[in-house]
Amino acid sequence: MIHTERGQWLFALSTCILLVLTALFSLHAGQIPVPAAGAIHDFASFLGISLPGNALTPEQSAVFWYIRMPRILVALLSGAALAAAGAVMQGVFSNPLADPGIIGVSSGSSFGAVICIFFGLTSISMYYMPAFALGGAVFAMGCAVYLTLHDGKIPPMSLLLAGVAVSILLGAMTNGLLTFMNEYRLKEFLFWMVGGLDYRRWEHVELAAGPILTGIIVLSLLGRHLNVLSLGEDEARSMGMNILLYRLIFLLGASLIIASAVCVSGMIGFVGLVVPHITRLTIGPDHRILIPLSALVGAFFLLFCDTLGRLIAPPLEIRVGIMTAVIGAPYFLYLIRRMRKGGGV
Repeated sequence: MIHTERGQWLFALSTCILLVLTALFSLHAGQIPVPAAGAIHDFASFLGISLPGNALTPEQSAVFWYIRMPRILVALLSGAALAAAGAVMQGVFSNPLADPGIIGVSSGSSFGAVICIFFGLTSISMYYMPAFALGGAVFAMGCAVYLTLHDGKIPPMSLLLAGVAVSILLGAMTNGLLTFMNEYRLKEFLFWMVGGLDYRRWEHVELAAGPILTGIIVLSLLGRHLNVLSLGEDEARSMGMNILLYRLIFLLGASLIIASAVCVSGMIGFVGLVVPHITRLTIGPDHRILIPLSALVGAFFLLFCDTLGRLIAPPLEIRVGIMTAVIGAPYFLYLIRRMRKGGGV
């Protein structure tokens, strides 16, 4: 574990370098190669900066600006959101196996999305899907909190059990709606459930950027309070913390950025579980640092998985939701086995 501030800065810098290199490679790789030098030249020109070198051809420029750039930005935003939310959930529940879907947010987003697809609203406007997915996520979280809240307290274990119950119920309702869908709409929902970043546009970036970046910044600024909350209710109460208020703030903030990511990328698993846990093992449990660094590592991890999925079997793509599961599931099993040996399970 890195304890020193200098080591943490080096970790952040190394992750940034890997992220930039992966982004440049992701821009270049594909059926129409986009040279990194040309991409940098065009981007600098867009910012009004004149650089020497050759610009991209019109075809390469179109691929750069309208296909790969939005896809990369959506990957970065979604990965950052899922990882930051995972770090918050693990802190709130004091459990390294907690993930963003633990209180039914993912099931709620799926339920909202299937309602949108069921009524054919996605063909009217692309903004209906995010709105319904976001509404479903907030509804699921609200149900879990309402079922748990008692005498001004939200016991974490009760919230966990309520989240499982809400997830099962919403999952059953989602499956029920799916049985009445035609083949086209069923396929549309299936692709959304698997999780993918293909055909992302600038509209998706605009939808996700505001709530995700704002949410991560606010949650990072509240990291000190999450440090206190993760010590336990008795310790937090002895320090004068309003436990109910801050627990609700963290749950709502995490749910909003999860829903924002799910809106534009579909259901992507294991990022919110694996990334914050690895980051915590590397730089320590201080949430003031853990949340932003988890977001940074999550952005890199999701972009890496998406790029790898595009390159394994061209011209076919392995969707990023499959790639994160293939990479994340073995680590999850290893984690459970290690905790079992240590008496933690």
